[in-house]
Amino acid sequence: MENIDYSWEDTDLEHNVLEDTIEVDNAQTKNDGDDNLSTRHNMQIMRRLFHILNGVAVATLYLISFSHSQMIHLLGTIASALYLVEQVRINYPETSAKLLPFTRFIMRAEEQLKESAMVPYLMGVLLTIITFPKAIALIGVYSLAIADPLSAIIGIRFGKHKVTPTRSLEGSAAFFLSITIVSTLVLGGYLGSISFFVVLTSVLLGFICSIFDLIPIKIDDNLTIPLFTSTVVWIICAIFGVSL
Repeated sequence: MENIDYSWEDTDLEHNVLEDTIEVDNAQTKNDGDDNLSTRHNMQIMRRLFHILNGVAVATLYLISFSHSQMIHLLGTIASALYLVEQVRINYPETSAKLLPFTRFIMRAEEQLKESAMVPYLMGVLLTIITFPKAIALIGVYSLAIADPLSAIIGIRFGKHKVTPTRSLEGSAAFFLSITIVSTLVLGGYLGSISFFVVLTSVLLGFICSIFDLIPIKIDDNLTIPLFTSTVVWIICAIFGVSL
């Protein structure tokens, strides 16, 4: 009896199907008079601004108004509703096609067939607020809201010196400065002054997080940035005996 080869001829079939589908979607969008959908290598300013505004709004509400339990209930409800919407969008592509003119400015091409980055974004913010004391969680959420998109904008626009295939020295510098400034302002506000400890902690935090951001981890950075940033602040404060 002849041996039968049951293996796929194209081992990267799923990838190719995804690429082909995106190309078809892009072609259809182009025929309608619009530009192709963006990828993570594009500037996509509207998406970056949407990212910043969402994170800053959540962190500021938590800072000045909402209690810990209120914020958890709010974010939990939004995250659950978003997950349901995403499942409808993914499993009913005809509905997604109708929404494309409204979502193409904040969604990437590769997100047409899978969950968008807003799901891990909300989960990262929610887990950070659940896990850490308020001041530390605020540093994590503000860092996600500001440092991540700002470093992408600077890296794409001005990044000339590559540190890794996907990171530049200019983008990493923007990431470092953003987290350092955020940490200085939040810690200074909670401790009553911008002391040497506050500046030292913020600079150290910015440096550690910038190094961590260069590591090619296959986990969405919307999850890793707030959780890792908050963890580092928590450890530093514990070492120096500072309670927040």
